[in-house]
This record gives sequence, structure tokens and C-alpha cells, in this order.
Amino acid sequence: MTVTPIDLFAAPVHLRPGGEIHAGKRPPETGQDGWTLTAFHARTDVDAGRWDVHPEGEKIVVCLIGMLRLYLRAEPAEEEIRLTAGTAAIVPRGRWHRIELDTPCDIMAVTLPGGR
Repeated sequence: MTVTPIDLFAAPVHLRPGGEIHAGKRPPETGQDGWTLTAFHARTDVDAGRWDVHPEGEKIVVCLIGMLRLYLRAEPAEEEIRLTAGTAAIVPRGRWHRIELDTPCDIMAVTLPGGR
């Protein structure tokens, strides 16, 4: 097997049950099994995303470059977690969350597929 570099910003990486890892678009035979690692460049809050929730599992959000604020929806007020380069936070299962940027960022996330 030839080992080649993977551009994490171009395609997701799928961590399959049993220890297999697949880079690129999810093959049809894998269904929703396993975890997905994604990385993206966020230059504006629009790039960073919207409110999101993952009912099937926790999610880890990693700030690779830059500074961001991760908001977790809670009553009576949102919880704010500040992340700088090289830090991460775990979003609990079923907890609505969103990201706002303090500076342009490179962000990585690992989660089960199926969020909203």
C-alpha cells in the first residue's frame, strides 16, 4: 500500500469501526458507521457555521490556527469557551453549539455523522 499525504482541508477523513481509515468522500458501503474528521479555513463568522447539534455523540472542536469562541446553548444564557491555536473543547452529545471568530482560523472537528 502506498502512503500519500492527505489534504485535510479538501476532503474529510472517516475513522471506521475496526480501525480502518478512509480519506475522501464516504464510500456508499460504509453508511454512517464511524467518526468523521473535517478541517476547514474560516475567515468570517459565515465560514464558521451556524447552530449545530449532534444527538448521536460528542464532538471535539480544535482551533489549529487563530482565535475563536465556541458557544454552547444553555439556559438561562449561552456558555462561551475561548479557543486559541492548539486548544480544543469537547461539545457534549445533544448540545447545540456554534462558533464565532476573533481572527481568521483553521478549525478541525471530529464527530459522528448526522448533525443538523
